[in-house]
Amino acid sequence: MTQARTENRVLILIGLLIVLGLPFAQLSAWTKAHSGLGPLWGAEVFWVTFFVVILLYVVAVERRPLSSIGFRRPKLSDIPIGVVGALLIIAGDIGISVVDRALHLAVKPQIAALFATPFWYRAFVVMRAAVVEETAFRGYGFERIVDLTGSRWLAAFITFALFTFAHYTGGGLALVFAAACGGLVLTLLYLWRRNLWTTILAHWLTDAVGLLLVPALAPHH
Repeated sequence: MTQARTENRVLILIGLLIVLGLPFAQLSAWTKAHSGLGPLWGAEVFWVTFFVVILLYVVAVERRPLSSIGFRRPKLSDIPIGVVGALLIIAGDIGISVVDRALHLAVKPQIAALFATPFWYRAFVVMRAAVVEETAFRGYGFERIVDLTGSRWLAAFITFALFTFAHYTGGGLALVFAAACGGLVLTLLYLWRRNLWTTILAHWLTDAVGLLLVPALAPHH
């Protein structure tokens, strides 16, 4: 193995530790408490910073294009495929909600409290979640594990599992089940397309229905 290849593998391993490890570090709770930006933006500043760190690591440290983590040229076909992906996730989530009620599972209070926040803030959260989570898991995580192992299916399994369980702290088992449904569809979409724009669109549409459309249609007392 040449020195250049060894150095490249080391950079990938460091990048994977950062990108796939930080979502589990609960640093958003720390920035929420200590950033001085208040209860809403205090948590979001971590995720925005995290996204910028990923992009800078790829471009400035690894010296690779953003296409290497899935930001390839958008295609017109990404739109209908993303919409169908979102519909599949929503259908799965409806079925999972029935199971959750049967098992008396509910998301943690902080998720329920999100519905009481202003619409504009929830709209930002929907966009942030779609862009940052897809960049971290389906983008950097998937592509760099493929670089290391040569296996797309291993990369798909690892990133699917990490994406799913990353939702436990914030929402408990109910959110984990929903994330597993979404993660499965999004992972299969990325395996097929290898283009983040498709999965970002599907992710965004799914969260927009749950956090923006459903609360707007719900009766108010």
